Amino acid sequence: MNERQRLTFLRILTLAGVIALIVALFIYRNQVKHLEKYGYVGIFLISIAANATIIIPLPGVAFTTAMGAIFNPIGVAVASGLGAAIGEMTGYMAGFSGQAVIERAALYERLTGWMRRHQNLAYLAIVVLAFVPNPLFDLAGMASGALKLPVWKFLAACAIGKILKMLMFAYAGFYSIRWITGWLGK
Repeated sequence: MNERQRLTFLRILTLAGVIALIVALFIYRNQVKHLEKYGYVGIFLISIAANATIIIPLPGVAFTTAMGAIFNPIGVAVASGLGAAIGEMTGYMAGFSGQAVIERAALYERLTGWMRRHQNLAYLAIVVLAFVPNPLFDLAGMASGALKLPVWKFLAACAIGKILKMLMFAYAGFYSIRWITGWLGK
């Protein structure tokens, strides 16, 4: 097997793995919710699952908001942000393995072109896109994988943005539960 065939095989295998993970998470989404009883470890694992999907979103930020009302919001943000960053590896791997699937999308092409031209700013773009609640982050992950940006740099930038975003949602849950209990006089 030559180098090109080996790379093609690796891409197909990775894409099949990503698809299998997405299908499994969708099928077992109710069972994933039982991880809540495991505290910060459960938050971390649910966050991985919620962010490991491509196209089929699971309510990760809603879960983080709810857990922020129960646990320390900073701990919730760190656990869910790190889990979210690891979960986003599916997008990265999809970009690495299945470029042909998405390379014709105009927005993806623009983002990939911009990241290729401005690699020194690509990581800042990943932080910003990971922070802003939007469904487009999968494109940034795919573009990062397609451009073969170093995995650890992608994960670090993604974790920074995701932790900051989850901190915002965890504190929203923390303060909203206090507001509700205060309003109810409890």
